[in-house]
Amino acid sequence: MLLRPTVIASACLVSLTSIFFIARLYKRDNASASAWIPSFSRHGAEPCPDTLDWLLPLDLTYPVKYARRDIVVNPSPEAERLSVTKLPGPLFPDFQTIDLTDNGKVQLQQCQDPLVLDIPELSKRPVEASHMIFGISTTLKRLEDSIPSLLRWLPNTHAKLLVIAIKDDDVPEESKNRFHPADKTDMSSLQARMRKLGIDVTIVHPVSKHHSFSQRYFSLVRAMYDHRPSNTQWMCLVDDDTFFLSMPALVEMLAKFNPQEQHYVGALSEDWWSVTRYGMMGFGGAGVFLSIALAQVVNSKYQDCQDRSHTSAGDIRLRECISWHTRTKLTNILDLHQIDIHNDLSGIYESGRLPLSLHHWKGGGPDGNGYPLHTMHLVADVCGDCILQRWQFGADLLLINGFSIATYPKGGVDGLDLEKMEETWDRPTLVEGSENVNGVDHSLGPTRPKLNLTTEKLQYRLMETALVEGAVRQSYFRAGTDGDIDTLLELVWTDQPKPTAEMSQ
Repeated sequence: MLLRPTVIASACLVSLTSIFFIARLYKRDNASASAWIPSFSRHGAEPCPDTLDWLLPLDLTYPVKYARRDIVVNPSPEAERLSVTKLPGPLFPDFQTIDLTDNGKVQLQQCQDPLVLDIPELSKRPVEASHMIFGISTTLKRLEDSIPSLLRWLPNTHAKLLVIAIKDDDVPEESKNRFHPADKTDMSSLQARMRKLGIDVTIVHPVSKHHSFSQRYFSLVRAMYDHRPSNTQWMCLVDDDTFFLSMPALVEMLAKFNPQEQHYVGALSEDWWSVTRYGMMGFGGAGVFLSIALAQVVNSKYQDCQDRSHTSAGDIRLRECISWHTRTKLTNILDLHQIDIHNDLSGIYESGRLPLSLHHWKGGGPDGNGYPLHTMHLVADVCGDCILQRWQFGADLLLINGFSIATYPKGGVDGLDLEKMEETWDRPTLVEGSENVNGVDHSLGPTRPKLNLTTEKLQYRLMETALVEGAVRQSYFRAGTDGDIDTLLELVWTDQPKPTAEMSQ
């Protein structure tokens, strides 16, 4: 589904709103984000409001069909995250046609009582990750642009972040291969701002001014090892667009391994052609995790590996070093995602699985605007690991929390094998003679065919997310087709009960 440019632009405005409130959630003593993140007003959390003026900046084409529902989450020891949780009855009341051309006033005719959803009792548990140090090699500009996403998973976990930074790579072509050091004052200023937001970051120059990009990535091992606290158990190499959806789940995954043994943990590419070309290695964007025992060996052989390798890819250089000096093999974690497939990734986001990591989310997608994980993830403030969780309502509606709402006019939901991932992306390059017939069977399979978005599956994609008076409001949009008008569906998530519709009228 394609959103009109005006809607996308407005969604970006709301993203800035979300960034501001994320920053406020992680403020420390005497810290302020106001100097570099603008503030916005909050409203729209009433269960049956008489105004929808927060929709006015979206520049929707009126009239539109509209419906809304409040959801109250209830942490329960009996609840668990299933592939699909089935519930009776409709999620929304009947659609109402609204027109806000002149002002935001409206008289909603359909208001249902809040829906109570049980979630696992521990889904909002705090996380302790002081035994982990993350490493990124990037430019100062890309690091600053990544702050909104880093704020969603890293602050106040006690994990360390080590960044090797160079000057912005917007330099003349003739000087691309020269070393462009970042300004010390700019590094210090950005480091101070990030620390005020709860990110325990240290920004350093490259280990050597002669290093290529792949050498700088590999040198993260040396830099992290030199800056590690005494209790460090895991060194984690990531890209500046690696996003972890659940730090508690990530810490839980690594706890299965003994860090005093040599462990190389990561994920293969989803694209089998890339695996056959580059090898059985942890692809960097998914996150690569070295136990402290393995990191010690790689660090001790650091210079030998730098001198010996001639690859242009840092994650390949790391894999080479591990294979040259140890017998350690990759432990492939399917829930870590490199994302080397393209175009519409709805099948991954709508699978009902909770990914540990996602990569390459800032661009691509069917509209070219990517997947705004830093705002999609806001609902986690209310319900923890419920992000991308699936609920089925009645026979034909699926809610994929934070991504989409979908209805299935031909045969309903029960006619689908929801344990299989819908193959919505472009078919990757296939390996001749391989039994991996879809090119992704080793990682995303089993899959099922893509559905037609006008006849078999009607998809309402998340357009906006905002914090509103302690709740999280989501707006899901579908453009009208065949002369029909557009539709906007809104959900307001809270962990506090609100007045019923009858009480509010």
